[in-house]
Amino acid sequence: MDTPERAFDPLGDSKDGHILTRAIIDTIREPLIVLDETLHVVVASRSFYKKFDLTHETSQGKPFYKLGNGQWNIPALCTLLEEVIPKHTTVEGFEFEHDFPFLGLRTLVVNAREIRYEHGEKKMLLSMLDVTHQRRLEIEREKLIQQKDLLLKEMRHRIANSLQLIASILLLKAETVDSAESRSHLEDAHERIMTIATVQQQLDPMPIGEEIAVAGYLTSLCKSLSRSMIGGRKPIVLKVIAGKGTVSSDTAVSFGLVTTELVINALKHGFPNGQSGTITVCYESEDSGWTLSISDDGVGKTKKPGGERPGLGTSIVGALANQLQAVIRTETSDKGTKVVLMHAHM
Repeated sequence: MDTPERAFDPLGDSKDGHILTRAIIDTIREPLIVLDETLHVVVASRSFYKKFDLTHETSQGKPFYKLGNGQWNIPALCTLLEEVIPKHTTVEGFEFEHDFPFLGLRTLVVNAREIRYEHGEKKMLLSMLDVTHQRRLEIEREKLIQQKDLLLKEMRHRIANSLQLIASILLLKAETVDSAESRSHLEDAHERIMTIATVQQQLDPMPIGEEIAVAGYLTSLCKSLSRSMIGGRKPIVLKVIAGKGTVSSDTAVSFGLVTTELVINALKHGFPNGQSGTITVCYESEDSGWTLSISDDGVGKTKKPGGERPGLGTSIVGALANQLQAVIRTETSDKGTKVVLMHAHM
């Protein structure tokens, strides 16, 4: 007849144990096993027996590491389990690969924790999750993502090359036309296309879908702009002051287009007659939002009587600001012009 302690412990006697407890264990879909302090099997779920081609008769009371002709004799796992009860530790998400005779190579995740009873007896609850299929899917998914990244990078590279080719054709055409107005339009179109090509080139080495560090991106972009649009031909310095912060690739494209457009505008209108000066691109990011500004120390904008229609560049910057959900503020004087885009996080 069971002692009061044994009757209190529904897992103490696997043959005559608590009916409800055994029913719950047998209902669990994932393999579950209870071990005593010496790592001998007290009880296991039906899913455990089925999964690893074992039976109650061949497992009951046997050392865990000898089950199934030693298929669980896994040194790293046994070392962890031997410490659970004596050292009151837990095993959380221990993942390993093992070649099981019945299943083949599998990837399992094991969790284990101590069970204490009021009468002092201790046992260990051990659960197992087969994640082999999940890990294979993750590997396949990673391969597909890498293939997609390569295809997108190749596409962006070809687009940038095509844009540069079109821009070169427009520039050659501009040199052949007689009309000053037509030449101006063709040169303007050339600059717009080169802007997009330059922005695309700076994004080319960036991983698809990852956040992009704004400071590095703007610095690389402005170095490229300086080489192509200043290149030692003008006494103008283009510098970047940027704090920490990352944005998505879409936002980075908009930042690049805004920056390029405003830098071009400053080069065109801020420093007439070979005047020297500095154009500064500044980016600041805080929890409350970010600020992107492009300023120069040139001659500033001259206000014409009756006002003037906004140019194409102004319209482009305005459209990009709308995409970024940013507010534009322009400051101009005889000491230069500063255009600020401010975005507040909701």
